[in-house]
Amino acid sequence: MILAIDMGNSNIVIGCIDDEKSYFEERLSTDKSKTALEYAIGFHTVLELYNIDVSRIEGAIISSVVPPLTNVVKSAVEKIIGKTPLVVGPGIKTGLNLQMDNPRSVGSDLIVDAVAGITEYGAPLILIDMGTATTMSVVDKDNNYVGGVIMTGLRLAMESLSSRASQLFNVSLEVPKNVIGKNTTDCMKSGIVLGNAACIDGMIDRLEEELGYSTTVVATGGLAHVVIPLCKHDIIVDDALLLKGLKIIYDKNK
Repeated sequence: MILAIDMGNSNIVIGCIDDEKSYFEERLSTDKSKTALEYAIGFHTVLELYNIDVSRIEGAIISSVVPPLTNVVKSAVEKIIGKTPLVVGPGIKTGLNLQMDNPRSVGSDLIVDAVAGITEYGAPLILIDMGTATTMSVVDKDNNYVGGVIMTGLRLAMESLSSRASQLFNVSLEVPKNVIGKNTTDCMKSGIVLGNAACIDGMIDRLEEELGYSTTVVATGGLAHVVIPLCKHDIIVDDALLLKGLKIIYDKNK
């Protein structure tokens, strides 16, 4: 069993996984003010909640898009398991061919998603990750990571609307009864939730048109269950995609 951690701008996903199954997946808030000890206490508490014996954890791996916190979380993991975790980045073997202008600029979470997607579902693929931003990564039929799309995430869109428009406010991210809203709350829900689903459908069409062939589409991330069922395309939701990818990369490098 390994400890797998994906550090995003809003949340840190933590889980334990082995060759047989994923034992759990939880989210903690990303907080740049926390110390390594505070993160260690948080991680240890999650492990205790799931009755995970630390002695069973053979190693750990971290992917991070928050560079100032990477070493802090790395130190926190060392305090818990007594081993130095791998960090996805330069020098780590992934087996992924990145056909990008600057391969080093590709977020480690996108790389992890792609590695897991190719292994689990095969290519060609469109991988949707719904977090602070909604990202769409494209793997062509030859297993090459050829690029993608970055869009505003649901929560970010809602926060932007409520903070910039004096008569608008935060609403819960849930599906409205109708597309045509009859009040401000339902109008915002329609625009943010249904609008995002329509955007994803439209972008899939455009991406496949540019590729010249159909793809398998897989989605992950905290908000995938809200939006993906509203899409018209056939999209697989895989909550454990990141953990699976981290386990695959860990095995390639251990």
